[in-house]
This record gives sequence, structure tokens and C-alpha cells, in this order.
Amino acid sequence: MTLRLDADTVARLDELAAATDRSKAWLAAEAVKTYIALNEWQTKAIRDAVNRANGSDARFVSHEDVDAWLATWGTRKERKPPL
Repeated sequence: MTLRLDADTVARLDELAAATDRSKAWLAAEAVKTYIALNEWQTKAIRDAVNRANGSDARFVSHEDVDAWLATWGTRKERKPPL
């Protein structure tokens, strides 16, 4: 695998490698692992939410109803959530 980075990013990677006593390759591999883990979690959460929204028991609240409910927050006439 080849990784192309702009000069500024390479300089920052050099500095971080020196400061942490790690190789640039090690830091790059860790960055890729972290990126993949984050994006796997995020795409799974999105996929799960879409599946729930497509379920037969899914319930939705209109933007207007949510907006009206939020407008009551912190007032003496605070309402319960519109469900």
C-alpha cells in the first residue's frame, strides 16, 4: 500500500514521530485503524437507525410538533414530548 501525503502533513508526521519515539509507519497504521474503527461504528449506527425507521412499528414526529415542544422548554407551560 502506498500513501501520498502533502508536505505539511509529512512535516507534522515527522514531528509527531520524533516526539513520541514512534515510526511514521506505526503512526500511520494507528491512524488508519482509528479511522476505520470510527467509521465502522458510524456506518453501523446509521444502518441500524435506517432499519429501525423502516420497521413496521416505527413512529415519527413532525418537525413542527418537535419545534413547538422545544419552545416550551424551561417555561411554566413545559409540555411532555410529542409521542
